[in-house]
Amino acid sequence: MERKVEQVRFRNLAVPKQKRVAAYARVSIDKDAMRHSLAAQVSRYSDMIQSHAGWCYVGVYADYAQSGTKNNRGEFNRLLTDCSAGRVDMIITKSISRFARNTVTLLETIRDLKELGVDVFFEEQNIHTLSDDGELMLTLLASFAQEESFSVSENMKWRIRRNFEVGRPWCGVMLGYRQKDGKYEIVPDEAEVVRRIFSDYLRGDGIERITKNLNEEGILTQKGFHWHKASVERLLRNYTYTGNLILQRYYSENHITKRKTDNNGELPKYLVRNAHEAIVSEDTFTAVQEEIKRRAEKYKPGKKQNAPYPFTGKIVCAKCGLHYRRKTTATGPVWICSTYNSQGKAACPSKQIPESTLTELCAEYDIEMITQITACDNNRVLFRFQDGSEKKKIWRDRSRSESWTEEMKQSARKRRLNDA
Repeated sequence: MERKVEQVRFRNLAVPKQKRVAAYARVSIDKDAMRHSLAAQVSRYSDMIQSHAGWCYVGVYADYAQSGTKNNRGEFNRLLTDCSAGRVDMIITKSISRFARNTVTLLETIRDLKELGVDVFFEEQNIHTLSDDGELMLTLLASFAQEESFSVSENMKWRIRRNFEVGRPWCGVMLGYRQKDGKYEIVPDEAEVVRRIFSDYLRGDGIERITKNLNEEGILTQKGFHWHKASVERLLRNYTYTGNLILQRYYSENHITKRKTDNNGELPKYLVRNAHEAIVSEDTFTAVQEEIKRRAEKYKPGKKQNAPYPFTGKIVCAKCGLHYRRKTTATGPVWICSTYNSQGKAACPSKQIPESTLTELCAEYDIEMITQITACDNNRVLFRFQDGSEKKKIWRDRSRSESWTEEMKQSARKRRLNDA
C-alpha cells in the first residue's frame, strides 16, 4: 500500500517591526548644576530606550543653555530633520515646557510630526500626541507653560531693574573686567590690551589694522576667539571702560522672541558715575568717539552707487572659501581675500589681484555670464560660466615700475638727486 506524504506549509509569521525611539532633553540655564542635570537626563533616556523590548534606540538629542521659546535650538532642529527623513517613530521628552514654551511653536511642531506619523510622549503630563485627545490636552497645558515663561521673564526683569536702580550691572564679563560682588574689578593683562586698542586708534591705526595686528600676535578676545572688526568697534564704543555705567540701554522685546531692542525712552536709563576703576579716561574715550565720527564723515561716499562693482560677490578664495572684496591702495584698486584682509597672512596666505589685471582677464568674456571666479595658487584663476563650462587662466604679477604711482616715481627721483 502506497503512503502519501503531504507537505504542510506554515505561514511565514511577520516579525514585528521595532519602533524607532528618540528622546529630547533641554536645560536653559548655563550652570554646573544644570549641566549635571542634562547629563543625567541623557543617561536615563539612553538606558530606558535601549532596555525596552520592541524599541530601537535612535539617540538622545540634548540642547544645553537654550530657551524653550527659541526656534534655533540646534539639537531640536536636528531631531526634526531626522523625523522628516523617516528615521524616528516616537519621541520621548520630560514635559511640554522642555519641548517648547511657545504654544504656537509647540502646536505647529506637533502637527507637522503628526503628518509624518511621529508620536511625541510627554512623561509628566502622560500625553501621547497621536492619541484622540492628545492635541486638546496639549493646547490647554501649553498655554499654562507659556504663561509660566511670561511670569519667569517678568520676575527676572524686575530683579534686573532693581539692580540697575542701585547701580549694579547685569553683564558680568567683558575684556578687562570681571564682576565680583556686583562690581567690576580690573583684570590687569586684559586691561592693557584695552588701553592699547584705544591708543592705537588715536594714533591713526584703522580698525582693520588693529584687528589684524591682534590676530597676528595671537591675542584673543575674552571668550577666546579671534578678533573681528565688529568686536574691536564695540570695544571702542564701550563707555564702561571710563569707570562709569549707563544701565538699561537695551531691553528685551518680549518673553517669546527675547529680541534685544535699543532703549529710546521706552524705559528709564541709569547713569552711575565712578562705579568702578577706569581703564581709560573720559577724555580718551571722548577723543575716540570724535575720531570715529571724523573718519566716518571723511570716508563717507559722496554719491551712493547705483550698482555694485562688476566683480562683487563673484571672486572666491580657494584657500579659505570666503569672498574677495575690493580695496583701494596707493597703487590702485585691488581685490583681496576677506580673511587675509582682516586677519592677515597667517590666517589665509592668499594673494591680492589688481583690478586692472582682472579686467584684462575678463576682457574676452561677458561679465554677466560669469557665475564665479576662484582665485587659486600660483596666480591661477578659474572662471565658471552660466552654461556650466569652466576656463582656467594665469595672470602675471605687475613689475615694480608698473605698480608705482606717479607720486612714488617723483619721490624716488628726488631721493636720487639728493644722493647725487
